[in-house]
Amino acid sequence: MSSPLAGLTMSLGAVDTTPRAAAAATDSARLIQLSQVTKTYDAGELAVQALCGVDLVIARGQMTAIIGPSGSGKSTLMHILGCLDAPTDGRYVLDGQDVSTLSSFQLAGVRNRKIGFVFQTFNLLPKASLLRNAELPLLYAGVGRSERRERAQAALVRVGLGDRGKHRPAELSGGQRQRAAIARALVMSPSLILADEPTGNLDTKTGLDILNIFHEMHRRGETIVIVTHDPRIAEQCERVVQIVDGRIEDDRLN
Repeated sequence: MSSPLAGLTMSLGAVDTTPRAAAAATDSARLIQLSQVTKTYDAGELAVQALCGVDLVIARGQMTAIIGPSGSGKSTLMHILGCLDAPTDGRYVLDGQDVSTLSSFQLAGVRNRKIGFVFQTFNLLPKASLLRNAELPLLYAGVGRSERRERAQAALVRVGLGDRGKHRPAELSGGQRQRAAIARALVMSPSLILADEPTGNLDTKTGLDILNIFHEMHRRGETIVIVTHDPRIAEQCERVVQIVDGRIEDDRLN
């Protein structure tokens, strides 16, 4: 499959976007920096090490795929990147803030302000309209009703659902529901868009339509991390980080 990014100029201003150069980028160019991150889970008498000393730098504006087989540690890495979990050891700096040792309450605040999530199963409230679903992060952030509605409607327009705000999720196709989930992820203007298998529940054509939305977001300068097991999805990203047995095995540009 040829990449829709073919022929595009990939640029972050003066920043070299190769993985090796990302590690040497200035602090202001780094959105994500993991340093010797480990994650260990207690399983009775056994300790399972899901991540083993991971070092990873992602520059602002990159579209990165994290790929690996089941049990490789990619889901654990996603949870840490999304501040859904904290590392056992090591350091995680997100948008200039060390989030490694924050409490669960503090991590929830970081998630709301800095991270937009897109999930395979959409995670929309079934009895709420699309507009109400898109508003939710703003509601949690204490944004007033008028501004919430305006920003939520703008996000729906951006993903091609400007005329669907009053509809409930069950009244729409899978692709439209995923577009609504992307609108919800965008509404807070987050530093990072984190997508977990965002095309996993969609047919091939609809999945490509959703990927095109991510490409448009990337062209606008959004930082996107897509976690997937599908190499065809990874091929559509600017950078691919492969994780195996809790370690980064490969890190390359497409």
